[in-house]
Amino acid sequence: MRIHYLQHVPFEDLANIEVWANEKDHSISRTQLFNEETLPKMDEFDWLIIMGGPMNIYEEDEYPWLTGEKEFIAQAIANKKIVLGICLGGQLIADVLGEKVTRNGHVEIGWFPVKLTSDSKRSTSFSTFPGEFTAFHWHGDTFEIQPGAARLAESEACGNQAFEYDGRVIGLQFHIEYSAKSIDLMIQNCGDELVDGKFIQKADEIISKSDHLEGANSLLNILLDNVEREFGN
Repeated sequence: MRIHYLQHVPFEDLANIEVWANEKDHSISRTQLFNEETLPKMDEFDWLIIMGGPMNIYEEDEYPWLTGEKEFIAQAIANKKIVLGICLGGQLIADVLGEKVTRNGHVEIGWFPVKLTSDSKRSTSFSTFPGEFTAFHWHGDTFEIQPGAARLAESEACGNQAFEYDGRVIGLQFHIEYSAKSIDLMIQNCGDELVDGKFIQKADEIISKSDHLEGANSLLNILLDNVEREFGN
């Protein structure tokens, strides 16, 4: 398959999704929106992946490319592409589908448990996930769930952690794609957000829990394999 990803900042790339794609011999292309790169045509990719970023979906004045990005995501959904959004990416999908993206009740940063909902059992992509797992989080906003979409996961700090729309459109609030390098880069570039908070871990605690990376990345491979098996050409 031809995978295209949208990158919002230099320090949030495909991470371990790229490892999986290379092992599967899928082609990879990208648009670095922060460098004002041109978006591809709809017939040039099969799977769109929208990465995270520290900006908010409603900051078009500061990041004017957000407007064109949202239109592009809407076109990809309308053209029945596989669409996966992670953190900011999931929020952008929710916004495109007509749902609100607002401040969450808590800022959630670090390694915290995620629980699947009963709806996840009807999801081809999530049906083989464990009922509870530990994922990495770094967000202050949250998305609402589009009517007709399935709410798949939740955490103590955030009620909406994942959704699936029309089978092939998936939004995640949590990160299972991160590598150790990804986390180091987040701490380097967004470390000022590591203030006191009930669901905010300090940098040394985050790093000390890096043994969770292996399990998270195993879940990433399960998710991507399931999506590929169901919708891949």
